[in-house]
Amino acid sequence: MRTIGLIGGMSFESSAVYYRLINEAVRARLGGLSSADVLMHSVNFEDIVTMQKAGRWDDAARRLGDVAVGLEKAGAACALICTNTMHLVADAVQQRIGVPLIHIIDETATALKNAGARRPLLLATRYTMEHGFYADRMKQLGIEVMVPDAEGRTLVHDVIFNELCAGQVLDSSRDKLLALIEDARAQGADSVILGCTEICLILDPENLPLPGFDSTAIHAEAAVEFALEGVELQTRAA
Repeated sequence: MRTIGLIGGMSFESSAVYYRLINEAVRARLGGLSSADVLMHSVNFEDIVTMQKAGRWDDAARRLGDVAVGLEKAGAACALICTNTMHLVADAVQQRIGVPLIHIIDETATALKNAGARRPLLLATRYTMEHGFYADRMKQLGIEVMVPDAEGRTLVHDVIFNELCAGQVLDSSRDKLLALIEDARAQGADSVILGCTEICLILDPENLPLPGFDSTAIHAEAAVEFALEGVELQTRAA
């Protein structure tokens, strides 16, 4: 089994979900008391948020790059940035390491295409919805992303940072997010991306007005596929 390197803490609420999903998947595939070989470096999210607000993306890239280098030196065979927003600096992080960085946008796009979805609504932080890096990469992969209007983007961003990252899950906010999805369906959306790793805490992708794609679960599954490549064949042969 290959060792998975997780760059976590952004926020720790969703990093805990990554850890649980990865280990549940390994146990389900290998049986018994099997669990994943995981290294996690959990950063102080307050420091990262300060960089985000100030537009100090180069500083953030250096910080996450340093973490990735440390994980590789400790034995990680791959790296995951456990947040969508910080994939804005994913290419810079990948350049710092010699192991693959499993990219959340690429994995989510593959899941969408495999399901025949081409016009998803993206629910994410303001940075992810507005900076262009997410939509541009999705477009290169054949996916045309929709985002809410300005008011809707503010709503989603505030729910993420003021509530979900702080461990609060409010029914009133869930209702507002569902209304955004209904509006997007009326405008031609064929699916919805839970494009922030905390949104799975408030929305169930199986119970939405449109087919839902949880980027956290998709990303975690990709890590397990990488970690167990070859292991499952050995298990079956045994």
